[in-house]
Amino acid sequence: MNKSIDEIEFTIFDIETTGLDPRDRIVELAALRFRGNVRLATFQTLVNPNHPVSEAAFNVNKISAEMFKDAPTPGEVIPKFLDFIKGSCLCSYNAGFDLEFLNNELKNLDSPPLNDIQVVDILKMSKRIMPGLKRYALWFVAEKLGIKIVQQHRAFSDVELTLGVFEKLKEMLRAKGIDDFNKFLGLFSIDPALLLDINNQKIAQIQEALNLKVMLRIEYLTASNAQISLRNVMPKEIKQESGRSYLVGYCCLKREERSFRVDNILHIEIINES
Repeated sequence: MNKSIDEIEFTIFDIETTGLDPRDRIVELAALRFRGNVRLATFQTLVNPNHPVSEAAFNVNKISAEMFKDAPTPGEVIPKFLDFIKGSCLCSYNAGFDLEFLNNELKNLDSPPLNDIQVVDILKMSKRIMPGLKRYALWFVAEKLGIKIVQQHRAFSDVELTLGVFEKLKEMLRAKGIDDFNKFLGLFSIDPALLLDINNQKIAQIQEALNLKVMLRIEYLTASNAQISLRNVMPKEIKQESGRSYLVGYCCLKREERSFRVDNILHIEIINES
């Protein structure tokens, strides 16, 4: 049985760094682990990377070398953080960027990059659920969602702000009828291998319908307005364009040939007419 989003333990994390290059170092790390509306645990610490803070970074986070001189080292912090997130779905706002810093710290510790954990990007959620915004900075999206927390560019306060955005976006998903965690991962994961596997499963179903010359019923998220609809489609072909896969077929709802992004198809059912 598929799990709902509220049955899953999530960890939202945020970092502050000595600069913007992933080869720079983490100076603050914070996280909040939760399930549904229940907060399970928090993680928060400054980190002493023995590395100078750039002027640009200090102007944003106001963290000086004096503040973290007595803080634990990455070798002490990172293993504890990995234990903290174990068994949860990891989230952050612009997760790919934050993961580069984490993986750089792991590399410095002669450890393998982060793997065997599901990672969701809340920035990706914002873009797919709220298309058409003029910008997607965390503070701007939060403001559009009516969240009054001010972004302070300190790790735990930004975790709180990100959690507020996540909860609002989750409510919007639920209003659209999306509560299934597997559908959620298919839309918002940043794991290339996982997304490729999910897309390949969908393509296999489309190919089966093509071979049988039968109709498909799809649940589809329209990219332009984030509306979800059920469509009966007589498939014509699968095409590749600009690195994406598309189902091309006659859409009974629109009564014309349409192209559907495979990664925006939430569910596929083959309609056997026999």
